[in-house]
Amino acid sequence: MANASNFFTPSVPSLRRRIKPSIGIIGSGFLSSESISKRVFCFSSIEGAEKLSTSQSRTPGFITKGCKLVGSGSAAPTLRVSNDDLAKIVDTNDEWISVRTGIRNRRILSGKDSLISLSVEAARKALQMAEVEPDDVDLILMCTSTPEDLFGSAPQIQKALRCKTNPLAYDITAACSGFVLGLVSAACHIRGGGFQNVLIIGADSLSRYVDWTDRGTCILFGDAAGAVLVQACDSKDDGLFSFDLHSDGDGQRHLNAAIKENEVDHALGSNGSILGFPPRRSSYSCIQMNGKEVFRFAVRCVPQSIESALEKAGLTVSSIDWLLLHQANQRILDAVATRLEVPPERIISNLANYGNTSAASIPLALDEAIRSGKVKPGHTIATAGFGAGLTWGSAIIRWG
Repeated sequence: MANASNFFTPSVPSLRRRIKPSIGIIGSGFLSSESISKRVFCFSSIEGAEKLSTSQSRTPGFITKGCKLVGSGSAAPTLRVSNDDLAKIVDTNDEWISVRTGIRNRRILSGKDSLISLSVEAARKALQMAEVEPDDVDLILMCTSTPEDLFGSAPQIQKALRCKTNPLAYDITAACSGFVLGLVSAACHIRGGGFQNVLIIGADSLSRYVDWTDRGTCILFGDAAGAVLVQACDSKDDGLFSFDLHSDGDGQRHLNAAIKENEVDHALGSNGSILGFPPRRSSYSCIQMNGKEVFRFAVRCVPQSIESALEKAGLTVSSIDWLLLHQANQRILDAVATRLEVPPERIISNLANYGNTSAASIPLALDEAIRSGKVKPGHTIATAGFGAGLTWGSAIIRWG
């Protein structure tokens, strides 16, 4: 089992912004500005740095920046598939699905919809709320396990947003934990690299990898995108208090969509001299899941992770305003809330309308809660993602 801890890796900053480095990171969480030792410095080692002018170069500085969540957006496909619709193609019914999962509808990519178009729509809404122009974005993190290109979708989102400054854009693959990892990564870039505006997008189209004859999995998944703009700020306004991240590859057998070789491939023959070459074309299998084991994993590990993150932030469960979990199954949400003693009215859930949207689920639910007025500036949220890998992690954040 791997635990993210004791790391601080400065990155090369954008010289055009010349924003001072931010905050140190140790022990699976962020240090508050008050607890930073003056022994902690951030150095930028750039070949040929001595040739830079004084205004371009950066002297070692204390790590004092914070980061805050200032904009959100979301988007979902137009096609809505209800439980009754599923009952027409697989042996199930609305009651069976809703009682076991809490899901009644899900959105599915079709027609002109694409994962990139949904991601761009969500991103634009987040930028508009934050009143930030695309050209002021320093980094785009695309949290997805279903990119529309093997090499990643983030650069295509950068292109569609028309970011003239060509900011760095890359994908993070961690399935349902992806968005939480994106938040932590954004904070690292801001606090350790001097970035100002980081756009985090959680988006997945798991419907493309569902076996629609398997009622154990096809009832669960939907497609969507959500986005959050994280911005550098003074340490006193910091809105990402702590985190706790884990992975356990031994659990991969319980939830996966493994690569497979095509059984028959007429396009490629043998060269007659090397056995097994050229290789067969490969593709990914449909999602395979042991629902009982995933449930046990989530209700055991997620509360522990949240409690750990709260402890690092110096907070208690009673001090949070909202519990926002990856929207996997209503029974999981309820079980985790019960273990943490969080009352039902403090749980954010939109699972009934969208199903499990993987990396999109947390930013999608957060955006709807913000725009409906449920989540207000200053509210503290305990959020956690969990799923394939197996990976899981939590973060204690403040909105606005």
